Amino acid sequence: MSLTLYLSKDAAALALGADEVARAIAAEAAARAIELRLVRTGSRGMVWLEPLLEIERDGVRHGFGPLEVSDVKPLFESDSGDHPKALGPVEAIPFFARQTRLTFARCGVIDPLDLDAYRAHGGMRGLERARGMAPADIVAEVTESGLRGRGGAGFPTGIKWKTVLEAEGPQKYIVCNADEGDSGTFADRMLMEGDPFCLIEGMAIAGLAVGASKGFVYCRSEYPHAIRTFGVALDVVREGDLLGEGFDIELRVGAGSYVCGEETALLNSMEGKRGVVRAKPPLPAHKGFLGRPTVINNVISLASVPVILAEGAAHYKSFGLGRSLGTVPLQVAGNVKHGGLFEAAFGMTIGELVEGVCGGTASGRPVKAVQIGGPLGAYFPAHMFDTALGYEECDAAGGLIGHAGIVVFDDTADMGAMARFAMEFCAVESCGTCTPCRIGAVRGMETIDRIRAGDPAAPAILADLCETMRDGSLCALGGFTPYPVESALKHFPEDFMARKEAAE
Repeated sequence: MSLTLYLSKDAAALALGADEVARAIAAEAAARAIELRLVRTGSRGMVWLEPLLEIERDGVRHGFGPLEVSDVKPLFESDSGDHPKALGPVEAIPFFARQTRLTFARCGVIDPLDLDAYRAHGGMRGLERARGMAPADIVAEVTESGLRGRGGAGFPTGIKWKTVLEAEGPQKYIVCNADEGDSGTFADRMLMEGDPFCLIEGMAIAGLAVGASKGFVYCRSEYPHAIRTFGVALDVVREGDLLGEGFDIELRVGAGSYVCGEETALLNSMEGKRGVVRAKPPLPAHKGFLGRPTVINNVISLASVPVILAEGAAHYKSFGLGRSLGTVPLQVAGNVKHGGLFEAAFGMTIGELVEGVCGGTASGRPVKAVQIGGPLGAYFPAHMFDTALGYEECDAAGGLIGHAGIVVFDDTADMGAMARFAMEFCAVESCGTCTPCRIGAVRGMETIDRIRAGDPAAPAILADLCETMRDGSLCALGGFTPYPVESALKHFPEDFMARKEAAE
């Protein structure tokens, strides 16, 4: 008797005991003389079900989770469908069934280091098509798709590529920004751990499009599993000579500085310099890494390119809303019942996602607010949950979608304290280049303390301070810090009076 099982080795699954479950499965199979093939995959993104085990029956994968070691033995009984952790067909689970998986289509499905499996599930089709196209035509296809930067800024990818294609220089580079530092975000990590060949293929297409011969992936040191998996994947493609003649990719590991997620600070770090923000112009597209024309894109931006080239721009842009085209990997964390990665077309409302898809809070209490766009994103209260998740839509509502990290808070959260944390975060992480960021964040903490102590003059001071930070900072760190502060003060003013009331 032989048996094929699928079990995630994503970092979240490992933290929840996936390796212990794998060892128990291997031991049980050996005791029963069962020939076992255990395929370690990436994650499907349903974190509350990890470790998630899948068994294929008649071409359909059935899930079991969240598994513990004590759940393993019953899996080998005559009818595992009666298992207490049985979930039925994985792709019929409501959280998964409502998704539109384009970029993450293979995550959780295949062994991330099995190149044959990658090809069998549509991999390399985009690169093969790109090799038969002129560089300008590749750029035109990406431009037509409407793909925008998934790292936060939302800048049109095709325009950036066109600028680098037309720039003159003896050497051009592709730089992938994998310095995913926003709280509540994990899409880059999941992709690098669960489908690294997709990112490699996207970077190779970008190299063809702009005439670059070298690519770099800058990953934060806090992602050891992603670093390890991606490094092995690079060895696999090099051995198979799949990158093509004259193009190679190098993995660089940063030291965990938040500001190095900003593209020019990242370039300085890659060049061995202190990770501080550069003034613009010149733009990296003209003078980037080592002063050469450089494409800098986020992991998800580059990993979206293979499906665009494989299926065509028209297919990709058929999803989405307004100028926010294609799909976005929404990452839901915090006090949430069903958290994880949910890939969907732009346009779903906050309420549909948080209440409808994710089931509200894990505590069972009412949702008070969600923060969208990382630690510097705005807080959206429940009465704004009809806001659609799109770049312009979130911007019009006084926030930003950013890297699409969504953190959920219930009605016990102190939003005044969270606003102070945003200022403290900026003060700690500032690179020191900009005075409004370096000094403004410290003064911001002090001013919030004054508001919470009952100083009637402090709110006006904070408003002026936020305006100064927004207008005077060179990068998003200082420029976006006002978002959580202003939104918390606007929607939850009572939370800023907590200390005064407690003192009385």
